[in-house]
Amino acid sequence: MPTQQPPIADEVLTEEKCWANLHSAGLGRLATVAKGLVDIFPINYLVNDKLLYFRSGPGSKLVSLTSAPLVALEADGFDGRWHWSVVIHGSAKRLDSDDEIEQSGIKDFEPWSHTPKYNYVRITPTDITGRRIDRYAFERHTQS
Repeated sequence: MPTQQPPIADEVLTEEKCWANLHSAGLGRLATVAKGLVDIFPINYLVNDKLLYFRSGPGSKLVSLTSAPLVALEADGFDGRWHWSVVIHGSAKRLDSDDEIEQSGIKDFEPWSHTPKYNYVRITPTDITGRRIDRYAFERHTQS
């Protein structure tokens, strides 16, 4: 009697699917390093030509990116059956040219926070990875 294969419970996402998920999310967590500590900031972002852009006000996030530009960004979501997560590693750079800002589209991008954000930052990825997990593939246990 043939054995039944278990359902696919999780899978590694292709680069194309990672980018598609990033486009759909728009909200992620940016990890930076400052003074030897890792910090995480929620950001909403724009994807344009496999680059990520966000707006920032002055503060510790911008200082961190200036002194240590290597960053990670994680975004996740849910599309009914599947939970997914995408991680990008790369370098962040504050845009200082009007041409760069205009071409990126970030100037017209509305941040979710109402705090003034007049600094424009680009993340240039060095790698992108993602996974998705089938929420129905495993038996769920709840505490009583």
